[in-house]
Amino acid sequence: MAKNTFFGKKVTLNVGGRLIDLSAPKVMGIINTTPDSFFADSRKQGVDEALQQAEKMLADGAAFLDLGAYSSRPGAVDISAQEETDRLLPVVEAIAKAFPEAIMSIDTFRAGVAEAAIKSGAHIINDIGGGTLDDEMFATVARLQVPYILMHMKGTPQTMTQLAQYDDVFNEVFNDLAAKYQQLKRLGVHDVIIDPGFGFAKTAEQSYALLNKVDEFKMLDLPVLTGVSRKRMIYGVLGSTAAEALNGTTVLNTIALTKGTDILRVHDVKEAVEAVKIWEAVNR
Repeated sequence: MAKNTFFGKKVTLNVGGRLIDLSAPKVMGIINTTPDSFFADSRKQGVDEALQQAEKMLADGAAFLDLGAYSSRPGAVDISAQEETDRLLPVVEAIAKAFPEAIMSIDTFRAGVAEAAIKSGAHIINDIGGGTLDDEMFATVARLQVPYILMHMKGTPQTMTQLAQYDDVFNEVFNDLAAKYQQLKRLGVHDVIIDPGFGFAKTAEQSYALLNKVDEFKMLDLPVLTGVSRKRMIYGVLGSTAAEALNGTTVLNTIALTKGTDILRVHDVKEAVEAVKIWEAVNR
């Protein structure tokens, strides 16, 4: 099985002066401050619910918390930047106060929202748009000098399902991410994480083809994040629902680990951490 120590690969993140070691896989827990995210149990309304979820995820072993206030499920309602900010910032501030050691990632494609969250205590920008949905995003990341999760997507959450056409899905996704990484490097962004964007402008078949080649993203010498938790690519195959897709998620997370994934982005932290521990036991 492929180990997570590819030659030349970046294995640390500078998070506010703290060096985070990615030589062993880490787990990122999802907290959605939205009323309409695709997995109902991930929706946390208000500060108190979000704080309870943050406490549980950190106790279960999450290295990162990923906070989102804009639902990016296919066909989701497009909300304003002000509404996104109003949902997000009180939660960021509360977690920063209650859990000062927690590392928060902000799931947004808007540069202004990202900057406000970073200034409120967050640490990482997780951009589903990969810089395509806000022309200011790359420059903002460079100015703030924070780690950036560069994801592949075509279109918007409202249009992406109509744009899942590729001649070669891996090569097109890889080349797009590689070109954007070069832009970021030229701007002086040092900490970049790659996310192939499973399910974003990709059919289930295309997502599985990408997952099968996750190890080939190592050619970019960057950490790779896999986010497949409870997605349609799982429950569609099983003929079930997102609520019933935990076992399938664990299977795919384990496959991703064998292919060199560095970060698992999940709704269910405890189960993902257990998958990492078992994978590490096999690979000692």
